[in-house]
Amino acid sequence: MEATRVLFICVHNSARSQMAETYLQHFGGDRFHVESAGFEPRPINPLVIQAMGEEGFDLTAKESHSVFEYYKEGRLYDYIITVCGQEEDKCPLFPGLQKRLHWPFPDPENLEGTDEEKLAGVRTIRDAVRLKVRDWVKSLEDAGQFSSNS
Repeated sequence: MEATRVLFICVHNSARSQMAETYLQHFGGDRFHVESAGFEPRPINPLVIQAMGEEGFDLTAKESHSVFEYYKEGRLYDYIITVCGQEEDKCPLFPGLQKRLHWPFPDPENLEGTDEEKLAGVRTIRDAVRLKVRDWVKSLEDAGQFSSNS
């Protein structure tokens, strides 16, 4: 069975989409070919690297990617999942035929306070992303898209 192709998109590809990509790789394994990209790529947020590292995921070597580059390369996906917050008007769309989902999460870039307070906020976002991805994989298993043993 061919892997389900998924692209996570957020504005900068520096936090939410990187977390979602990592968790889908973790929970979905080889059942998914997963990538992430952004409209205005930036380096991965250091607090995201730290928060994901707390769960055993090393994002230090991860790079941000451009939605436009992926489109120009002709990449195709079964699912496009935007993870921009409801308040963001720049959440990009990826052209082409696919199933589109929108999972709004707050942008860690907008967190305020001390570094520890910002890290606590990133952990909250990380935990919400993990739960959403895990539940989505389970819903696909329950719908018979693939078995949980794949």
